[in-house]
Formats: sequence, structure tokens, C-alpha cells
Amino acid sequence: MLVAINNQNPQMRLIRRAVEILQNGGIIIYPTDTVYGMGCDLFNKRGIERIYEIQRRDRKQPLSFICSDLKDISRYARVSDDAYKIMRRLLPGPYTFILEASRIVPKIILPKRQTTGIRVPDNRICQALVAEMGSPIISTSVKDEAGELIGDPRLIEEQFGRRVDMIIDGGIVGATPSSVLSLLEGGVEVVRVGKGDVTAFL
Repeated sequence: MLVAINNQNPQMRLIRRAVEILQNGGIIIYPTDTVYGMGCDLFNKRGIERIYEIQRRDRKQPLSFICSDLKDISRYARVSDDAYKIMRRLLPGPYTFILEASRIVPKIILPKRQTTGIRVPDNRICQALVAEMGSPIISTSVKDEAGELIGDPRLIEEQFGRRVDMIIDGGIVGATPSSVLSLLEGGVEVVRVGKGDVTAFL
């Protein structure tokens, strides 16, 4: 099911429909400020397993998730004062932060390591979904069979329409992933250079 949602002023009745799917264990594809993401409720084990299957993703690869704001992040990860200052400056934005996970983060998305990737995208559809949901949403980039990122919702529907419960058309999104910054061990390590500017940390 492909549903067009205004990316500047999301229609709340459609956001609520997407959230209902998430709350019932479904999987949606939605736009972020970097790429389209595939997600489910962070606390739905079956949904997470389905994402691993659909994406043919190695279960040793951790999954990141989206929070609504900085305050929300501190429930799901240990945030030092320095990490807080960096995130406050850069969020919302095209960054994934690697942090030490708190105990409430499901073990299924933390293969062997107790660290997790957390995002707060600068995208109104994303923000509306997480706010309405009241808990984080898994976020894994949507890729084609060749492993290339897909930014066109029509192409996404062709490939995933029968395998997910809803695809949100929020317009064409670029195909540059987020920059990944590790905020472990008290410093900043650039793990991946993506859309977000990381020159200050190189």
C-alpha cells in the first residue's frame, strides 16, 4: 500500500494509520532526511525478524533506530555530557550516533555488542511518526537487489510493495546515507562519512 504524505505538513490521519500498522507488528517504509528507511516498532521481535528477512541482512549486523528528540535518546542510551553537547548541536539532522545501549533496548538488535545506533532525522514525516508512536522505530536503509539505495517511492513499491504493510511516499529522497559518529570512550570517532558534515571531527 503506497500512501502519499505531505513532507512539510504531514496529514495526521495518515500518520495515525501508519502508527496503527506499527503498533500491530507491521512494517512500513518511510522517508528520512537522508534515505528511505524500513522500520517497525523497536519492541516488536517478529517485526524485527521480518526486516532481517526482507533485507536479507546478516543478523550480526546491528539495526539502528529513530528517537523523537534528545530527551528520548537518554532513555535508550547512556549519554555523557560531551555526547549530549555534540548531539544538541547536530540534531535533528543526517547523523547516526553510536552510543552504549541502555537495558531497555531489545537484545535482538544488539548482536554481541552493547552499543546501538540512534537517529533523530530532520524530516517532519519521521518526527510525526515517532511522536505519535510514543516509542522508537527501527531504521534500516532501503536498498535494491544490488545493494544500491533507492530514493524513489515508486521504485520502492515495485520491489517491496508485497513484502511490507505500508510505503509512505514523501517524495524523492537523495541516496546519501547518514554520517555515523561513535560517541563511545569519551571521544568522537567518524565511522562513516555521509550526508552530515563531519569536518569538525576529522
